[in-house]
Amino acid sequence: MAKIKVTLVRSVIGQKPEKKATVRSLGLKRINSFVIHEDSPSLRGMVEAVSHLVKVEEAN
Repeated sequence: MAKIKVTLVRSVIGQKPEKKATVRSLGLKRINSFVIHEDSPSLRGMVEAVSHLVKVEEAN
């Protein structure tokens, strides 16, 4: 499967608790931190929910 790199580019301060929990469950802790995950529909849904806070790229 393909891998994607998810980077937190905006702060979660002022966001709703559900959005904060989604960012945390993705494994992101601070701005400019990133994680590499296997691409899946459930992961894409989480990323879509916080798309205004994260940047997504293809990982090698």
